Order: sequence, then C-alpha cells, then structure tokens
Amino acid sequence: MNQELAVQASGVTYTYQEGTRALNEVDFWAQSGEFVAMLASNGSGKTTLIKVLVGLLEPQSGIVNINGQNIRKFSRKDLCKHIGLVLQNPVDQLFAATVDEDVAYGPRNLGLTEVEINQRVAESLESVAASELRRRPVHHLSFGEQKRVSMAGVLAMHPSTLILDEPTAGLDPAGEALMMRLLNRLNREQGITVILATHSVDLLPLFADRICVLRHGKVLKQGPADEIFCDHEMINQACLRLPYIADLLHKMKEHDGVPINGLPLTLGEARMRLLELIPEDLITKHPEVKLQ
Repeated sequence: MNQELAVQASGVTYTYQEGTRALNEVDFWAQSGEFVAMLASNGSGKTTLIKVLVGLLEPQSGIVNINGQNIRKFSRKDLCKHIGLVLQNPVDQLFAATVDEDVAYGPRNLGLTEVEINQRVAESLESVAASELRRRPVHHLSFGEQKRVSMAGVLAMHPSTLILDEPTAGLDPAGEALMMRLLNRLNREQGITVILATHSVDLLPLFADRICVLRHGKVLKQGPADEIFCDHEMINQACLRLPYIADLLHKMKEHDGVPINGLPLTLGEARMRLLELIPEDLITKHPEVKLQ
C-alpha cells in the first residue's frame, strides 16, 4: 500500500443496542483512485461498514481515516467534500420537486454562487448521462433514472471518494451494465475512488481492482478478482457464488474433466480458454473481434 489511502478503517467494531455485533475488528482500505468492491451476502455487515466509513455511525472501537485524517476531525459539511454516499434506494435520497433542484441542493448549502451551482449541476448530470433529465419532476423518473440522479446529487459536491450501496439492485441487465460503465468512467477518467457494496458478482471481474469479502462482520479475504474467486471454500463460506461463466467452466473442469487452463472470470477469458481446446483447423479466426 504505497499509494495514498483515500479511506482506511482499522480494527473497527460496531455493536447495535440490541446486542447484534455487526462489525468485528474490521480492517478495510481503498487507495486513492482505486475501484474496490465490498462483496457480501445480506446480513454480513456491509451496510454498517458503509455508515461507519461516511461518519453516520461511530464505532465502539477502531479508527477511520479519510485522506489520512481521522474522520472525527471533519465537520459534516467538510466531510461531504471528501466522501459521498449513494444509497441503495434512490427514494431515500431524492427529496426535491425537480432534478435540477435536487442536484443543486448540496452545492447551494456549500454557499457557492448561482453560476458555480449551475455549472456543478450541469457537470454532474452529464457525468451520469442524465443531462436531458434536468427539468424533469423527480417523481416522473424511472427507477434507473432516479439512481443516476441521486448519484449526480452526490457528485455535485465534488467528493474524491464515492461509496455506493448496491447501486445495481433493482435494475434490469441494460441498466445494470450502464451503471457499471458510468462508475468505471468516473473512476478511470476522473480519478474518483469508488467503493461499491454488492452481493452481485458477475460484473466485478470487469471493473473492480480489488474485492473485499465480508461475512458475519468480519473480513474473510481481500484481493484481486482472480484470487478471490479461485478460493472456492471461502466463496462458499461467505454464502456467495462464482460469476456464472466461471461457475460453468469450473463445473466442466471439475466434473467433466475438460482441461481448461485456469478459471476464466469473463466471457472474453472463457472464449480464449475454450479456443485453446479446439483444433486450429476448425476455427474461423476474426482478428478484428475484441474480447470482452
């Protein structure tokens, strides 16, 4: 970890009043500019950890640092400039009558001029492919549009780190792919650190630099996608599954004896491994085709 840490939680423990220990000495970090997936089944503590990382809950023990400083040193107003939270249900986040008013709320409370506010609204809506929604009433938006607008409202605060709780939940496959592409662009092109909490595994190998697996308030493992999904015992322990393409090829390898090299996690990787098994004279090659 030689890079600057955007977010770091060390030894964090949190127990709710009724006695449920949601986090048990959790260590978690995200380097500046990194795309980290927090992967966990329901009830594993990921939502509690998110609330701790953004200052909505204070842990009973442990330390949370944002950009190298203890989170307790930030006022709520200043903290929003460093780290932003997008909730799972956009209805919990959107409250104004129109998209324009909702996205402008945060910058306006920072005391910016109307010119600066207008610029931030335009830029943040454009960054989530929602510029055409600016004058729309919030209650006329589709669920996917609401998700993107709620993200725009957070981005308008110009945080260096974006945390999202189940951003693809409730979306159809096209909406899910669009959301992940938007997050990838924010991360790769704008340098925003992205922390994504999810139990959906299929798109993570394409986008996440690193995956942190949680179970019963503890971190089971952290690492790149290939290390995580090759640990089948840990995946089972976490009540998760392999990406569908990896699960299929794993079963072909283990149960059918197909000599597949490694464990492909994406369609592109699977295509390459399967092509290796087919006699070359039976293959019609298309060099122009890009593997996804």
